[in-house]
Amino acid sequence: MFLQRIFNRGIRLGTLFDRAAARHPASPVVLDHDLDVAPEVGRRLTLTEVADLVDDLASRLWAARVRPGQHVVVHKSNNFDISLLACALARIGAVPALLSPKLDGWTVAQLLRRFNQPYLITDQAKLDTELTAEVFELSERVLLASGSHPDATELASLAGAARVAPVTMPPDHPTLITHTSGTTGIPKLAVHTGRTFQARYRPQATVVKLGVGKREPVAVHVSFVHSRMYTAMPISVLQGHPLIVLREDDPETVADLFARIPPGFIEAHPNTFLRWEVLADDPRGPLANVKYFSSTFDAIHPRTVHKMLAASRRRNPMFAQAYGQSEVGPIAARTYSRRRSPDADGRCVGVPFPGMTDVRVVSRDGRRPTRSNPGYIEVRSDGRIVTYLGEHERWEKQARGDWWRMGDLGYRTRWGCLHLLDREVDEIEGIDSTLELEDKLFLRLPELVEVVIIPDENGRPLPVVATRDDKPLDRTAWEAAVRDLPPLAEPVQLRHDELPQTATTKIKRLELARTLRAAGQAG
Repeated sequence: MFLQRIFNRGIRLGTLFDRAAARHPASPVVLDHDLDVAPEVGRRLTLTEVADLVDDLASRLWAARVRPGQHVVVHKSNNFDISLLACALARIGAVPALLSPKLDGWTVAQLLRRFNQPYLITDQAKLDTELTAEVFELSERVLLASGSHPDATELASLAGAARVAPVTMPPDHPTLITHTSGTTGIPKLAVHTGRTFQARYRPQATVVKLGVGKREPVAVHVSFVHSRMYTAMPISVLQGHPLIVLREDDPETVADLFARIPPGFIEAHPNTFLRWEVLADDPRGPLANVKYFSSTFDAIHPRTVHKMLAASRRRNPMFAQAYGQSEVGPIAARTYSRRRSPDADGRCVGVPFPGMTDVRVVSRDGRRPTRSNPGYIEVRSDGRIVTYLGEHERWEKQARGDWWRMGDLGYRTRWGCLHLLDREVDEIEGIDSTLELEDKLFLRLPELVEVVIIPDENGRPLPVVATRDDKPLDRTAWEAAVRDLPPLAEPVQLRHDELPQTATTKIKRLELARTLRAAGQAG
């Protein structure tokens, strides 16, 4: 799209913090945890100090013989240093491939096989508890961000290595590899270039620049291995916002930090905001200063939006929801204000960014796509990935020329607003939208912290619920809540930590369905 192409020289992650520090040298970066690779630097740094740390890590990686164009898989304990290592690798022209800390050892081994003997950055904790000895055979060399192992090289042992000049790779060269959510099986490895990343950075960077003052602290709770982190982070630091990076989403921990450093802008996963609903009632007002809430990753429930906006004491706070995917970046967006009622249509995910992205809905049966007859959602953006590593045929199945099939079902209104009803794989016969049913149940039952509707072994819609503090579901309230809804199977209640989740806290619906069916067959 033409506005994404103007002066698009690539995202340049390797020099991101150098450029940010040149503009805003003393701007702070505040963490809620210590860095594994550099615990001595503490939890409050300036952009100048972060830039120096990235430069130092890049020099250590160069000393470990990492060179331009080489794949380096990063799979380590959850920490912001994952993002700093990615920038350090990009700084010397290598291609970081980021694997979620939540992936099991078997899946990591399968993904390593898609590379040709990559370097692997991990830590002692992963080697001791999850990864098998096989990773040494599948890797050119294993580097440790923390801890020790007789067959691995500790990055700490390379401290003091001579600094090296940044390596500039062409904008169409791969700059980062992330993986898909894995909700439908083994994750796919999405290959991004500098140019595609810059293209997906632009829509939201433009919105933030126009609407968010530079003095507003930005708090980010985003998976460190997700592509969104590598557009959210540049937006914050290049525009000079104080940056708060959160690893934890525990409400009490977050409330303590936000009470000390009140953010004006928060970017987080939908399920994170769901967990933070209790912050609205915290007497310290941890959300009182928030002017803008933002979420990109998945459908967000209107109840959660209403709770967040009600917790802010700012004049006219806004909640921005973007619709997108790891493969294409943000595509469409809408905003909520306090003027919208709590039951505002959560299935409306907004309109495309003018001149940057586009959306169409393709009929499945020759009839015009409508709410009762949704079609395939296809999108267009220069932010689209260039391939799935080792699985280009899977990429080709979703590509339709310049268009990309999202795997979602929906329709557009006469005003152009896109309505998302379901994932194709989650569609249940006789139900217009499982997501819409879940929205209604959330609104009617405040004690719910999760509700997922999946097909049971007979194809009936089965609600799986989790409640706040794991209290027993109030069956009388449940019966009243579902009285006017399509017939549902009896609900299954699980603890929230029993629900399988992706790196961005989405529920793995297919895995959940398989687990419940297996449990039912076992009695």
